Parts: sequence; C-alpha cells; structure tokens
Amino acid sequence: METPQLPSPEEKSERTWAMLCHLSALLGFLGIPLANIAGPLVIWLIKKDQMPLVDVNGKEALNFQISLTIYAIVGALLTFVLVGFLVLAAVFVGGLVCVIIASVKVNNGESYSYPFTIRLVK
Repeated sequence: METPQLPSPEEKSERTWAMLCHLSALLGFLGIPLANIAGPLVIWLIKKDQMPLVDVNGKEALNFQISLTIYAIVGALLTFVLVGFLVLAAVFVGGLVCVIIASVKVNNGESYSYPFTIRLVK
C-alpha cells in the first residue's frame, strides 16, 4: 500500500489561493452588493499570472457568480408572479452548496466545474 504523495509547499499555496477564489464569493452573503463577484475577481486578477490553478479556478468561480447574479435578478423579477421566491431560494441554496463543494475539491487537488454556469470569462 502506497502512502499518498503530499503536495509541495508551492502546490499547497496554489491550492489555497484557488480555494480562496471560490470561498471569497461567500462575501456576497454579508449583504455587500456584488461582493460575490468582486471577491473572486480580485484574487483572480492578482494571482492568475503567477498560478495556473488560480487562473482556471478564478475564471470558474467568476463565471458561476456572474451566472448566479443573473439568475437572482430573474428570480427577483419573477417574485411578482410568486414563482420568483422558489427561484431565489434555489439560487441561494444551490450557490452556497456549490461554492463549498468547489472549495473542498480544489483544496484536495481535484478539479470542479460548476453546473448551470454561463461561460462569459474565458
């Protein structure tokens, strides 16, 4: 039975920054407008040229958060016909769950692709 290979300090640092790209989106839950997009955007812009893993995960996190924002706006508009409350609940819960899953997977060295994401940042 082989022992698992531990990541190098550089790889661990890169995984941590990639994880922070995803987790920084949770700033939006603090009630700060568009913080869910600004958090991943700032980390991605600072680290994307130094760390390829951050470049990939930063784009993934950004695309997902932009998509969630669009879905939340549509849900808010649909509240006038009462269906929007269900859409907003799904966006809230789905966004939270997906961000946590992505963060854990990336920190473990696995890749993660968010579902229902509009790929705007390439």
